[in-house]
Amino acid sequence: MSTVALIDDHESVRLGLEAACARDGQTIVFSGSTVVSYLDWRAASGAAPAEVVVLDLTLGDGTTVTENVTSLVTDGASVVIHSVADRPAAVREALAAGAAGVVSKSSALDDVLDAIRTVAHGEALNNVEWASAVDGDRDFADAQLSTREREVLRLYAAGLPLKAVAERLGVAYSTAKENITRIRVKYVEVGRPAPTKVDLLRRAMEDGIVEPDGASSGR
Repeated sequence: MSTVALIDDHESVRLGLEAACARDGQTIVFSGSTVVSYLDWRAASGAAPAEVVVLDLTLGDGTTVTENVTSLVTDGASVVIHSVADRPAAVREALAAGAAGVVSKSSALDDVLDAIRTVAHGEALNNVEWASAVDGDRDFADAQLSTREREVLRLYAAGLPLKAVAERLGVAYSTAKENITRIRVKYVEVGRPAPTKVDLLRRAMEDGIVEPDGASSGR
């Protein structure tokens, strides 16, 4: 099972998640109210980063969503936002900073545990809250992908190996690889980096190239 850190400034929420994770066999390595306290614990203990950090969207210490998510992702953790999913701009900000997904505090504990397991396995968290936040606030910087680049991204993000993408489109493998490289560069240029395949899936979903349920879009 995975190692999990819980960061929420409501102790009752943390205690509930701690109990649920323990029953599920997850190892809680840290539980606290700020990202700074988690990073301080990491530095003092020399412990490895938690595989998954369950993070409240807004903490009471004055930090921003981008600061918190960026700090955790840079430190080596995958981040699941656990919050009320009715603030699409803040949720979008968290996703843009590198969060793996969002699960609502109104969700059943089993759904939260499913989200932790999914992200711990390196998979994209494609849930209703995620899609609603994206659809509710479309103010993403457009990466200006060409028609061919969108097609390559659609197939690649949907799960096809790059070689299969090339074969499907009738192009050389090197051409498909070059397209993926250009796509990543374009996303970096608009402040939406996508260094991994999971990140590319997230960007494709954000831009309506791949639907939240994994089906491709004709847009």
